[in-house]
Amino acid sequence: MAEVVKMPKMSDTMTEGVIAKWHKKVGDKVNSGDLIAEVETDKATMDFESYQEGTLLYVGPKEGEAVPVDTVIAVLGEEGEEFESLISGAGSAGTAKEAAPVAAASAEAEPVEGSSVSAEDLGVTVITMPLLSDTMTEGVIAQWNFKVGDTIKSDDAIADVETDKATMEVTAYADGTLLYVGLEAGSAAKVNDIIAIVGPEGTDITPLLNKKSSSPAKAVEAKAENTAAAASDTKKEEVSAVVADDSRVKASPLARKIAKDKGIDLTQIKGSAENGRIVKKDVENYTPAVAAAPAVKAATEVTATEVKSISLPQYIGEERFTEKPVNQMRKTIARRLSESLFTAPHFYLNVSIDMDNAIAARAQINEVAPVKVSFNDMIIKAVAVALKQHPNVNSSWLGDKIRYNEHTNIGVAMAVEDGLLVPVVRFADGKSLSHISAEVKDFAQKAKAKKLQPSDWEGSTFTVSNLGMFGIDDFTSIINSPDGAILSVGAIQQIPVVKNAAVVPGNVMRLSLGCDHRVVDGATGAQFLQTLKGLLEAPIKLLA
Repeated sequence: MAEVVKMPKMSDTMTEGVIAKWHKKVGDKVNSGDLIAEVETDKATMDFESYQEGTLLYVGPKEGEAVPVDTVIAVLGEEGEEFESLISGAGSAGTAKEAAPVAAASAEAEPVEGSSVSAEDLGVTVITMPLLSDTMTEGVIAQWNFKVGDTIKSDDAIADVETDKATMEVTAYADGTLLYVGLEAGSAAKVNDIIAIVGPEGTDITPLLNKKSSSPAKAVEAKAENTAAAASDTKKEEVSAVVADDSRVKASPLARKIAKDKGIDLTQIKGSAENGRIVKKDVENYTPAVAAAPAVKAATEVTATEVKSISLPQYIGEERFTEKPVNQMRKTIARRLSESLFTAPHFYLNVSIDMDNAIAARAQINEVAPVKVSFNDMIIKAVAVALKQHPNVNSSWLGDKIRYNEHTNIGVAMAVEDGLLVPVVRFADGKSLSHISAEVKDFAQKAKAKKLQPSDWEGSTFTVSNLGMFGIDDFTSIINSPDGAILSVGAIQQIPVVKNAAVVPGNVMRLSLGCDHRVVDGATGAQFLQTLKGLLEAPIKLLA
């Protein structure tokens, strides 16, 4: 008996999914556990496996089309079995007459009135801007690795895309010739906009591009109609010669990005990785030839009253500046922190911590710990324990309600080359200091290499931001929404303190608690800080 396949709910906040790619087409046999599609959710692009067996009788949404959760997207059953009643009964957006085979590696552009030409008809594959992170709305083409006319394979990374989180590779998922490129390197395209077309060499894709499609394809329609001529145009070749040669160099996406930012020609660098591939360290260690400094001219100035001439060196300066487009990470940071600062009423509470006992305890712990424990690890642990005693601080403002979190997921702010990432140490109150230390070190390596995944940075209930390691005495932070508070950690300073009525040397650390006044009151925040102070000044409590 035929069975319907519905759009699954793949995350707690998912309301709809986009069919990024079909891996089966109408008529194919499907076994339980087979990958039938890739679905873009609000968090990530995920594989959708079938839990049923049979022949794929019907495919509803096209690739790139958004479908609400629980909507019928396919039907499985016996070959030739009637299924139209299942679709109409389930309220699917499509009808039996609309059912049509969907190619496993192609996507149809939306037709204009009176036109029936599709990507499938032409035997080509339309490549769209993929959703590469949970907060991504658009991506910037950081680097094209191929040019129009090149032959590519299905597993080739045709471009590097800069998102708000990292620079990631976009795979072709099709064999053929690159027939069309929708935008230049450095240009942005919204998620699901057309960025390229792959197909058999010589295919005329003009009818497909003349159809009603997404705005990026429309914007470069005139250019696309003359793709073959443009590819051989001498002037264009001269302008793009360096880029074309550079794209042939074997290099990691991160190495390409760093080289681009620093204005370094990758063809001048020798790669140290396998098969001469250039990696990050090769770019960072590259030293270009130093140009000779211009000679300094001298000038003589004499006033009417002076007897002796005064010779002054003449200094000729040049006003220079560099402007760079705002990357996706910086755009997201700007948007989210602006929303937080101008939406949540912030107030700050400050306290000084006597760190003498913490310094002594850390030294003893590191004599036996399998992983070296930092002061920041001790602060994360102390914050998690204190939050258990003050759940009002471990809360979130949700508009019409306040969420009081019973778990302690501590976000750890980390500076990276292009901005800030906040990976999350989950259930930190129940983890040992060594466990927290190992986890934070792993996050730091992933963040630096831009390898963090959405599951690493989602779900914080409180955030710790530590600039003390950079010598900052004290500072205030903007709350990382939807958290209700954030702790700013300053440096440990050696200053005179009063103990037992005597002035003695001491080690003091300043903490600043930023609170959202909608969920955390002044007295509540003060009580939390007093508990935190007690834990850090008597760190033996953290080991209990």
